[in-house]
Amino acid sequence: MRSRYSAFVLHNESYLLATWQQDKRPDAVPFERDIKWLGLKVISSRMLDAGSAEVEFIARYRVGGGSAARLHERSRFVCEAGRWLYVEGEQPDTT
Repeated sequence: MRSRYSAFVLHNESYLLATWQQDKRPDAVPFERDIKWLGLKVISSRMLDAGSAEVEFIARYRVGGGSAARLHERSRFVCEAGRWLYVEGEQPDTT
């Protein structure tokens, strides 16, 4: 998870695509150039079974000169050929 966050910060599209599970991988990663990432907080991580896991995180960012915002996501990963790959994420219901 932390390496994928770093890849977003650095706009490292090749790393992001290489760490995305093939069935869910987009053709390209559209980076928003005016986003400044401010930090990552991993809230929890857990194994779902021997080949899948879940990570919940909050990533803080700022768009242009605006106020800070946050992305709260629960991401699912699978292990294929010994490598953990991102499958998909969802915003948890925090109400």
